[in-house]
Amino acid sequence: MTSYFHFFCHLSLFSFNHWFPIYNIVLFVLIVMRRAALRGVESFPGPPAHWLFGNAKQLKQDGKAFDRTLKWGESYPYAFPLWFGPFICLFNIHHPDYVKTLFESTVPKDTFIFSFLEQWIGEGLLVSQGQKWFRHRRLLTPGFHFDVLKPYINLMSDSTKTMLDKLEKYASGNESFELFEPVSLMSLDTILKCAFSDNSNCQAESGRNTYIQAVYDLSNLISLRLRMFPYHSDFLFYISPHGFRFRKARRVAYRHTVEVLRKRKEALKEENELDRIGAKRNLDFLDILLLARDEKQQGLADEDIRAEVDTFMFEGHDTTASGLSFILYSLACHPEHQKLCREEILQTLDGKDTFAWEDLSKMPYTTMCIKESLRLYPPVPATSRVTTKPMTFCDGRTLPKGCHLLASVFGIHRNAAIWENPHVFDPLRFLPENVSKRPPHAFVPFGAGPRYSLRLSCSSNCLFFPIQKLHWSELCHE
Repeated sequence: MTSYFHFFCHLSLFSFNHWFPIYNIVLFVLIVMRRAALRGVESFPGPPAHWLFGNAKQLKQDGKAFDRTLKWGESYPYAFPLWFGPFICLFNIHHPDYVKTLFESTVPKDTFIFSFLEQWIGEGLLVSQGQKWFRHRRLLTPGFHFDVLKPYINLMSDSTKTMLDKLEKYASGNESFELFEPVSLMSLDTILKCAFSDNSNCQAESGRNTYIQAVYDLSNLISLRLRMFPYHSDFLFYISPHGFRFRKARRVAYRHTVEVLRKRKEALKEENELDRIGAKRNLDFLDILLLARDEKQQGLADEDIRAEVDTFMFEGHDTTASGLSFILYSLACHPEHQKLCREEILQTLDGKDTFAWEDLSKMPYTTMCIKESLRLYPPVPATSRVTTKPMTFCDGRTLPKGCHLLASVFGIHRNAAIWENPHVFDPLRFLPENVSKRPPHAFVPFGAGPRYSLRLSCSSNCLFFPIQKLHWSELCHE
């Protein structure tokens, strides 16, 4: 017994002596990393953070995280650091003068956050960077030309009418109801019809269509993964039940995309020129995607095409549904503004049941209401970047290379230093004389820079037509 005791004592001593230098090295490295992280933002004070958890506990999922960041913004103008653990710091920008420096720079997107999306949608326009992004953007820009978008008006109107028929049962009651699901299905139906000529009937089959369910599952699981820090590890997410559900839904989405592409390629075998196809039927996004050629007459690879289809499906319907839901919510909360929008829309329609393309510029008050809702409830409340070299802001303060930047669109749109009574719904803020008094980057619901125009051309139309149809409908009048 004694010999065993001595053996284990020697073994323990050997283990301690063997591992103790490694512990010291690891501890030293962690201390150096912590000091480097602190040194990077030492010029920018921020809310008190726990040495281990950072501000994570203060930003718990209780529905008040945005309110806390707004409150911190009052104490720390322009920007402040938010800590997620001892080493990860997100530099939260909430002033237009600071975000102007960011949006006018060439700093790339933060791959840490976008890597979760990439596992589903691949390297499409949302995720790709550098020369690949520029090439794809150049090839796909014709798909967002006004001549391509104009024929979509009737399809958008049809999808909205289907949604209104479903909502009619709520018109006679006084109970509140969740609007996002029917609006989301309507926006997805519109995307499928306009971009892929796919009459999916998803609004009627919301609980039965496997592809629609897969899109919802993937969107929700990515959002969950962003919120749960352990799931930031690919390994932990992979072995979790949520990781299993993610892979299952991704397989369903991939099969659908591959089948859509196969059928369209088959249909395009006889035609390989957009002009000829356009003479027979309306072009859609998928036609342009498959037949796009660069100056060397090289098209997109199959993997790139699939990535763009999945990107368009995700980004095209989810953010539009969010923006439209909050616009309808804002108007419902302010019936005096809803009444003025309705009168303007009815006057513009002049007896018609849907808009013509040229009518879009004839509704300034409705446009201001849409912008004011996007100010209060931006569909994408923040965007992220990472510095590749030191970045100096307008007040002379500098961030070093490797900092993670978070442009808080929500914080910029509610910054009390820029907007008077920032939490009040006031469409008159967007009168031309009022807009001219504000910094150019005070209102950035679709971001800024080279990606801006594509988002604007799609989103503005997808928001306008459902609003028009809803106000034309007797449902709204009731």
